[in-house]
Amino acid sequence: GTIVDKSGRTLSGQTAEAFLAATTSTRPAAIGLNCALGPGEMRPFLARFAAGTPLPVLCYPNAGLPNALGGYDLSPADMATAMRAFAAAGLVNIIGGCCGTTAPHIAAMREAVADCKPRAAPRLEPYSRFSGMDEFVFGDNINFVNVGERCNVTGSRRFANLIKKDKYDAAIAVARDQVENGAQILDVNMDEGMLDSAAAMTRFLNLIASEPDIARVPIMVDSSDFNVVLAGLRCCQGKSIVNSISLKVGEAEFVRQARLCRAYGAAVVVMAFDEDGQAVTAQHKFDICKRSYDILTTRCDFAPQDIIFDPNILTIATGIDEHNAYAVEFFDACRLIKAAMPLVHISGGLSNVSFSFRGNERLRQAMHSVFLYHAVRAGMDMGIVNAGALPIYDDIDDALLKLVEDCVLNRDDGATERLLEHSIKMKEAGGTSAAETEKAAAAWREKSVEERIQYSLIKGVPTHIVDDVEEARQNRARYPRPLHVIEGPLMDGMNVVGDMFGAGKLFLPQVIKSARVMKTAVAHLIPFMEEEKRLALLADPTLVQKAQPTVVLATVKGDVHDIGKNIVGVVLACNNYRVVDLGVMQPVDDILEACKREGAVVLGLSGLITPSLTEMTVVAKEMQARGLRLPLLIGGATTSKLHTAVKIAPHYAQPVIHVLDASRSVPVVSSLLGTDEQRDDLLDEVAEEYAELRDDHYATQRNRRFATL
Repeated sequence: GTIVDKSGRTLSGQTAEAFLAATTSTRPAAIGLNCALGPGEMRPFLARFAAGTPLPVLCYPNAGLPNALGGYDLSPADMATAMRAFAAAGLVNIIGGCCGTTAPHIAAMREAVADCKPRAAPRLEPYSRFSGMDEFVFGDNINFVNVGERCNVTGSRRFANLIKKDKYDAAIAVARDQVENGAQILDVNMDEGMLDSAAAMTRFLNLIASEPDIARVPIMVDSSDFNVVLAGLRCCQGKSIVNSISLKVGEAEFVRQARLCRAYGAAVVVMAFDEDGQAVTAQHKFDICKRSYDILTTRCDFAPQDIIFDPNILTIATGIDEHNAYAVEFFDACRLIKAAMPLVHISGGLSNVSFSFRGNERLRQAMHSVFLYHAVRAGMDMGIVNAGALPIYDDIDDALLKLVEDCVLNRDDGATERLLEHSIKMKEAGGTSAAETEKAAAAWREKSVEERIQYSLIKGVPTHIVDDVEEARQNRARYPRPLHVIEGPLMDGMNVVGDMFGAGKLFLPQVIKSARVMKTAVAHLIPFMEEEKRLALLADPTLVQKAQPTVVLATVKGDVHDIGKNIVGVVLACNNYRVVDLGVMQPVDDILEACKREGAVVLGLSGLITPSLTEMTVVAKEMQARGLRLPLLIGGATTSKLHTAVKIAPHYAQPVIHVLDASRSVPVVSSLLGTDEQRDDLLDEVAEEYAELRDDHYATQRNRRFATL
């Protein structure tokens, strides 16, 4: 490196320590300083180098500072004296000269150090060292590292809108705010279906590199697409962190990606995924992390302190019993990892744990604080968190603290239900008396049967649903067939549930409760529908009993997320569809073979991470190539109508429809499989809407003007 003046920074603005952190992990043959300064000015910085690396240290100073005529005044004897002092002090292993030095200078230096012992490498503590323009040492004095989370298009709506609208100056202000508010590392993520993620990552990182108050902290290059990771690494001068790699791509590709990360001098976050998917139990999380550790340290030359494990913080309190222990499994995994691999770090995305309660920020913040309190004690020592929104653990209201801890620690089976009830009270709090609340709660039973059914679905109350559905069924004038009760008041209620969930007015556990009420209602009607079919066959034996329509659901290859897909399956099954759920990480061939084997009439694809959007396009293209004719439904957190219209639908001649949430799946499937009029109305509406979305998108692209530098 070249220290340009007495500030002690290199030409690119790094301190000596930051430069060492960025370069030492790439295992160069030697490292040191040259040019710009004479030996006298260089000595204090050389001493910092010598103390900060086990590698051989070289020193090539100028023959002093330039004089008024641009020459250099130190003689061979002067340089020899200075270099002997460096060698005697144990600061150097390799010496030479730069500007102003000549062959006589080099000869004099060689003779001066002939009897000096080589510098002995210092013993450094095995701390993690990251850097931007400044070094960040993750030592024993730090119990938790806060990774700023807001420069993330998938996690911050505001930041995403700024990037999409090309307002990079304002986006830089978000990064600055993160650093000013205590982010020790800055996470940057550009994974969004309608962005050129690699280009956006490159542009943003190049811009913040010229902002010293931001560029001083290390960058965490965050993407599910490894090509975007590489684009980010090419823009980072310091020692960065890659978030993330995992064994889900297979061992050979994992090794390739890890070696590339190390070639750029980066540390890595390793997710607890393998070829079979996402680890859920503590032992499985540990097993994957230990396997990854062994590969990284023995085959990829990683130092243990450059490995950060993310054992998957999963959503709790969803209303699905299997999810109740997710937090405890995470804590147990942290303990196992730290016991076996003490030099690694453990990280995670904190907001995942509370996703069930999106829309109730106060409750989510309390969940984050409680989870972090226990996770840190179990070994988690860094995380992607919004530190400014974290309440202090001891400041959380005692009643709320107990409810949250009961859920986080999975103390009993009723914890989720109690927390859900409390969250509803938090949302509805407004000074209503207990008597008024009780009177309002009873008043719904006096409403029409349709309103009562809707109330039961929205509130997830199963108590009266069978009686109310039976009352509706017996009203033959209004509902001549049992199926009409499903298609009428039951689906009307589920549509309201979907609207409220999309607006953040209902939480995930409530939607699952609504689905279970729906299932109870449909289960009551199924015997009557079966009897209706039996009587129809008796009256006309030539009729062929129609089988349940089959819907195949799958999370696409590379994606292990399935909560939303599971809810879709429940809702469709409740509406008398045969659901074949293939699970997660499904390759295109397996998906399409299953459609053929099961006689599917509709295929639904799900995905959460951005690369899943590309994989959905692959599936659509393959469906077209094979001449399939079944409709394709698209859903998942990162999907959108715009992406479906622009990126997926053009590749498949049959209907391709984005489904916003689980409750919308039934009316869409019902219309697709209904009368010709219902199907045509839906497809005409979708075609018109998607054409407008495509036109608007392409018009926006045409209006962009780029100026060459």
